[in-house]
Amino acid sequence: MRVIAKLDVKPPYVVKPVHFEGLRKIGEPAELARRYYEQGADEILYVDIVASLYCREILFDQIRSASEHVFVPFAAGGGIRSIEDISRLFHCGADKVALNTEAVQRDPDIIDQAARMFGSQAVMLNVEAKHWGASWECYTDCGRERSGRDVIEWVREAQQRGAGEILVQSVDRDGRRRGFDVELIEQVKTAVSVPIIAASGAGSLEDIVRMAERARPDAVAVSSVLHYGVCSISDIKTALKGMG
Repeated sequence: MRVIAKLDVKPPYVVKPVHFEGLRKIGEPAELARRYYEQGADEILYVDIVASLYCREILFDQIRSASEHVFVPFAAGGGIRSIEDISRLFHCGADKVALNTEAVQRDPDIIDQAARMFGSQAVMLNVEAKHWGASWECYTDCGRERSGRDVIEWVREAQQRGAGEILVQSVDRDGRRRGFDVELIEQVKTAVSVPIIAASGAGSLEDIVRMAERARPDAVAVSSVLHYGVCSISDIKTALKGMG
């Protein structure tokens, strides 16, 4: 199971939101990306959480700086509106792109186009899910905008369109550090065959291990536990190895 360090960025800083709001400044993206890479992260995920919300251009120089000293896969998302944006991100050091708002709210064909041009392995679907009754709805714009799309139906469609990986985030659990929405992760994993990245809710090593034992995702993306010094990348890997 890969361990991914997730950087939620409100330029020029990495921040830590709760329920995608109430942002707390953590540090500079380039510094934290390098720190977690040196700790042994298998991947770095950089998401500009306000680019789509503010309808502004991607800050490519920030992404270039953050990826410069990282020699593991680097994924970038936030504010992507076109194939040209994706191409520029790759030229700035990204190995993958994370798509959400543009694909959900405006043009799902961007997934097909990106997969055909760059390969499915370079296209990550970023799902911001909110629990309503017995199902989950896709949200966008940093967990603020409803889409009306059912999460399970959407991940199936996105896989058919060419998404090669799915990041599962829970708006309800984000930043609370009380554990993952395991049922959500399980249902997404059952619905598709591409790799699943579980995120949102880790507050301890025990939270990560319990989720991994039950849901068995292909990767876990963590932020709070790293930012606040609860544990390191190596601690997480040791705990996961301990459970086999």
